[in-house]
Amino acid sequence: MTTPLDENAGWFARAQAVIPGGVNSPVRAFGSVGGTPYFVARAEGPHVWDTAGRRYVDLVQSYGAILLGHANPTVIDAVLTAAADGTSYGAPTTREVELAEAIVARVPSVEMVRLVSSGTEATMTAIRLARGFTGRDRIVKFAGCYHGHSDGLLVAGGSGVATLGLPGSAGVTANQVADTVVAPYNQVPTLDDQTACVIVEPVAANMGLVPPAPGFLEGLRAECDRVGALLVFDEVITGFRLGLDGAQGRYGVTPDLTCFGKVIGAGLPIGAFGGRRDIMTCLAPLGPVYQAGTLSGNPLATAAGLAAFGLLTDATYDALAGRVARFAAALEAALRGAGLPAHVPVVGTLCGLFLGDELPTDYESAKRTDEALYARLFHALLDRGVAIAPGAYEVLFAGTTHTDDVLDRIVDVAADAAASL
Repeated sequence: MTTPLDENAGWFARAQAVIPGGVNSPVRAFGSVGGTPYFVARAEGPHVWDTAGRRYVDLVQSYGAILLGHANPTVIDAVLTAAADGTSYGAPTTREVELAEAIVARVPSVEMVRLVSSGTEATMTAIRLARGFTGRDRIVKFAGCYHGHSDGLLVAGGSGVATLGLPGSAGVTANQVADTVVAPYNQVPTLDDQTACVIVEPVAANMGLVPPAPGFLEGLRAECDRVGALLVFDEVITGFRLGLDGAQGRYGVTPDLTCFGKVIGAGLPIGAFGGRRDIMTCLAPLGPVYQAGTLSGNPLATAAGLAAFGLLTDATYDALAGRVARFAAALEAALRGAGLPAHVPVVGTLCGLFLGDELPTDYESAKRTDEALYARLFHALLDRGVAIAPGAYEVLFAGTTHTDDVLDRIVDVAADAAASL
């Protein structure tokens, strides 16, 4: 009889023969938690099933891209309808205009938007645009904030970079990061007139979950204004996850440029960046800053995004935030009750998991999380049918299909898993 472990191990062995490390994104290899990754065969609502047919309650949710649950019928119908008309044209379509209009209508700081194919592409091009608009070279980022894998932004990144313990990446030259300044998160740096932009996760969601300290985002806005630099919000995770106007709406701070991803494609590959009209018109074909992409505005991704937007209201976020708050409090109590030094911070619909004595406020304190304990808890949960991210620097993503009953079951499983440790 084939067990789930045998089935997944077989696929992993096949993958390792033809894919570096057996995965197409490093954290999926389970390098920091050990063991063999499960291979997903299908998903529905809050659950995924592996190739052996075992069901897991899923708190990964494509790292936040899935807000409405896996295989949402409205999204699936929209994608199937779009696919019947063809999957890519290399020409303008009506849906990409409609999706751009939907983003502009929901985010007041965005007057124009350009669709791309990933969050990495969005942040990479936003940086290029900021440099082209200001005529300056230097950028400032924050330790532990992950902005995709473009060369100049990998320095002191969070997410998988933190999981692998890498300061950046081999293959990135000193010249490519010479104009990147790294500052501690939640501290406002002093800028000069050589700074093109500051890029920041307004809520840091790639070193676990670290909210902005009071005055931090406001201070960045004021400091950028002082020297004429642009403020870029990376809302690839928080955009349309915290609310219809993202973290900037929640905290009342207006960036010059915003990067999006995840939710705007409802699980299909897409990204976007947008902002002030005078900045965005510097993009080709109107201006000298070049960006292009054959699959930008892909008809399947735009169909999925529009379908998702049609289902999202303020009430959706309010209800989900309430459930997440209750879940986080219960989960923290369950883990602490079993003797684990656990913190489960919450920002709206997002919650994190830190295993350590102090709640982190920046990357240095986030790195004090007990990764070995996280690995043991990860497998104890997975063995009991609950899947969280295979890395200690990610977020627990609950969505609209994670009902109170589903979340209560996770808490019960977590209590049993923690007790087993």
